[in-house]
Amino acid sequence: MYVNVRKVLAQNMGIRWMMVAAGLLTWAAGAPASALPDPREEKTLALQLALARKGISPGVLDGLEGPRTTAALRAAGTNVVPPEDLWTTYTVTTNDLARLLPLGQTWLAKSQQERLDYETLLELVAEKAWSHTNLITRLNPGIDWTNVAPGTEIKVPKVEAPSLRGKAAFVKIFLSEHIIQAFDAETNLLAHFPCSVAASMDKRPVGELHVEAMADNPNYTFNPEVFPESPEARQLGRKLLLPPGPNNPVGTVWIGLDRPGYGIHGTPRPEAVGRAETHGCFRLANWNAELLVKLMEIGTRVYVEP
Repeated sequence: MYVNVRKVLAQNMGIRWMMVAAGLLTWAAGAPASALPDPREEKTLALQLALARKGISPGVLDGLEGPRTTAALRAAGTNVVPPEDLWTTYTVTTNDLARLLPLGQTWLAKSQQERLDYETLLELVAEKAWSHTNLITRLNPGIDWTNVAPGTEIKVPKVEAPSLRGKAAFVKIFLSEHIIQAFDAETNLLAHFPCSVAASMDKRPVGELHVEAMADNPNYTFNPEVFPESPEARQLGRKLLLPPGPNNPVGTVWIGLDRPGYGIHGTPRPEAVGRAETHGCFRLANWNAELLVKLMEIGTRVYVEP
């Protein structure tokens, strides 16, 4: 079933949408209706934010209509009420600035770093706000991101962690739709996430798997045999251990499955989630992987469907 985001906005959000469009109502106290240049984008962002707060992720918040928002709407149904409190302020701290670290450009250089942390403050703030970096820069046109002092206030979407309703009885991965969903024992949907899947069809496992291991803030073992397309991998001829951090290749969470080399994990590139581009694993935005791991246990069943 195809869900037209624009139609949902027009038909299912009630009088509030019409009042906003007419300029009769602002989204939140003190927040102007024109926080984004295009009012339609702000409406879409409000819808994305409402979905994300329910654990039905549209991917990175960007205010743009697209397939990941459409898929989230389909999963949530039409009972999605846009929040009035769209915006909040993120205040930059000295700790934020202290953790920024240039990222090595080679596998070897990454393995020699103390940690694989955020490279820029923009990257850090965007991830904490579950947002695309383009959205954050548009919301804050006066900020020079190369020279931000502690105490600087940054306008961001007001994200809120969804309330967890117990552990998942099972998880389903829909390969063709690039979606992961968690369900309780009565098959009620607990959470929905866009994910990236393997680029090669023969590396997409189908059937029943089980969670074998879980780790927060994991390190990563670089195996050159998995990256035959990499000239550096072919020259190295040995494995490397990469330190933890949000820019680790598996992000901030690893959920290992009982098929060697396969897992569900985070990523340093949340804006790319939803594509067919991995070597076999299932990638989520870090914040979504951090929610999913809280729903799972060792032994949780994972059904991979075509």
